[in-house]
Amino acid sequence: APSAAASAGASGPPASGGPAPSATSGAPASGAPAPSGTPAASSATGAVVISAFGIKYEQTTVNAPAGKPFQISFENKDAGTPHNVVIHQGDANGAVLFNGTVFSGVETRAYDVPALAAGTYAFVCIVHPTMVGTLNVQ
Repeated sequence: APSAAASAGASGPPASGGPAPSATSGAPASGAPAPSGTPAASSATGAVVISAFGIKYEQTTVNAPAGKPFQISFENKDAGTPHNVVIHQGDANGAVLFNGTVFSGVETRAYDVPALAAGTYAFVCIVHPTMVGTLNVQ
């Protein structure tokens, strides 16, 4: 029997012997779990994705690779409000290891972060110190 998506009028060329293209947004068609291996807070390019909205980070925990430089794609969604990402050793009171440029939104900037050793770090907005998240480097 045709699937609900196929009978709902999905457009495109007719299937030629293989399964019809999926009209979903990347979710598995079956009840199988989504593929693993890529942290939820990473982009297709491998950049760590962090965004700010409502004077808070939308991600409370992100992951990055240990021992190699990486990039943070930081999106400031707060129009006219300055934010940045500062990485601290350990917790928000630890030594500053990286200090990204402060800028007002709405804008996205790429920060090039030097290699960090495996461990847990805090990321904080220098303008709004109550904006805090956890960076797991593994």
